[in-house]
Amino acid sequence: MADSFVLRGTGPDEFWISSYESRGNAILERLESYIIADDVTVEDLSGAWAGVTVFDGGESLATPAAGPGVFAFPGRRIRDAHVEWVFPREQRAAVESVIGNRPVLKGDAMELLRITAAIPAVPRDVGAGDLPGEAGLDAEAISYTKGCYLGQEVMARLKAIGQVRRRLLRVRGPAADLPQVLPAPLFAGERMVGELRSVAQDADGFIGFSMLTLMHVSSGQRLSVAPGARPSVALVDAP
Repeated sequence: MADSFVLRGTGPDEFWISSYESRGNAILERLESYIIADDVTVEDLSGAWAGVTVFDGGESLATPAAGPGVFAFPGRRIRDAHVEWVFPREQRAAVESVIGNRPVLKGDAMELLRITAAIPAVPRDVGAGDLPGEAGLDAEAISYTKGCYLGQEVMARLKAIGQVRRRLLRVRGPAADLPQVLPAPLFAGERMVGELRSVAQDADGFIGFSMLTLMHVSSGQRLSVAPGARPSVALVDAP
């Protein structure tokens, strides 16, 4: 629902939550729904904070040099090691002076890196209506040993069965078939077999994540963006 990093604050009872994809108000509402008799205050301060991702040498940068109140922690944008810096907006100049004159990647380039590295975005690629196992997040997002939690029975049943009916797979298609609105349906002949949820353009067209029904797709198969249309979208990952 809201893939996040939980960071310890300066006080013993202070924690910060940072998320790539989920808005602060959505996380706040989710947390507040579970506060019953506890003395807890939840605030959305996302408008006052900013962040940068350092791919090259970020693990060697000394956080204190950027000033107080800067969080630095390992990121999940690509498979290689990189560091996220989250800081109050008034600290931007100090942070940039420490990071140095590195190349700056914009949103489209970041999205291409993420999808190429096969990193699902939550909740855009896999959300509240999906299962973590459908996106290959079993090892990262599911515990089979902790105490009771919502959805535990479903997770235990999936582990026992050992398979899911759908899977988040990467696909590649020509720029001419790039959908204008996402999510967008994908078809095998006349049958809708899934939907394209995120895309990034590159020199060969586009690459994206799609949630597909495994019963109706196979390795090497090509899909189309309209029923009965020319199949032009190829599977990058094996079903």
